Amino acid sequence: MPPAKKRARSYDSAKTRAAVLAQFAHVREAVGGLTPEQLDGPTRLGAWTVRDLAAHFTMVLGSLARKLTEPEPAGRELALVDWPLATATAAGSIDEDTRAIDTADLPALYAETLARYEEGIAAASDERLVPTRFGAMRLGDFLVTRTVELVVHTDDLNAATGLHIPYDRQALAACTRLLADALAAKASGGAVEVRIPPYAVVQCVEGPRHTRGTPPNVVETDPLTWIRLATGRAEWADERDAARVSASGERADLSGVLPVLS
Repeated sequence: MPPAKKRARSYDSAKTRAAVLAQFAHVREAVGGLTPEQLDGPTRLGAWTVRDLAAHFTMVLGSLARKLTEPEPAGRELALVDWPLATATAAGSIDEDTRAIDTADLPALYAETLARYEEGIAAASDERLVPTRFGAMRLGDFLVTRTVELVVHTDDLNAATGLHIPYDRQALAACTRLLADALAAKASGGAVEVRIPPYAVVQCVEGPRHTRGTPPNVVETDPLTWIRLATGRAEWADERDAARVSASGERADLSGVLPVLS
């Protein structure tokens, strides 16, 4: 018999909605304190400056506000776990849209974005379908993807500026879990157990499935290291050599299946 299909992970709607707002608030406060020199500085995101990155945060929420004003799609086309792998197809259009944002007054841009987002999301059901670049999704699922965008790019902003912008715990948890589930979907199997305490444990990679006792192939790391690996911000060999990743067992090498979002 084929293995039973894994049940999709569920997310608490109220916590996810609060997490999106909390992480955006952390970023808004930090961006408001950046100097013009800091805003013109480089990031690890190719040609993007810190100003471009700051603009992109407003697109993360602003795009959803706009989508909620559009007609509801006829049916769902994209499951949450498939979103990370789909994002690579839109890198060019995302870059173009980000560079088109007027950043002359960032504080006003952030305030306007937040107001439009809160107005649009207030009465919207998690079951409402919203159009995205990759296909129609449930609003509840799309909100989880916003935690990924916000957390990943908060880390980019910290790396670019040397700031220590905090990560909302629920946003970090949702981001970690979705990227872990995407790995399990991309490299399906049960030969390797990936542990990202305290938020996620998944099994992946084809091979003998572990059922009891100590798994023979185990990977363990912290949430931020995992997120950097899963998004291509860090290299497997570097993180393992630096002891930020623990990997035991002959199959416990994920370099061939990372990243899952790029």
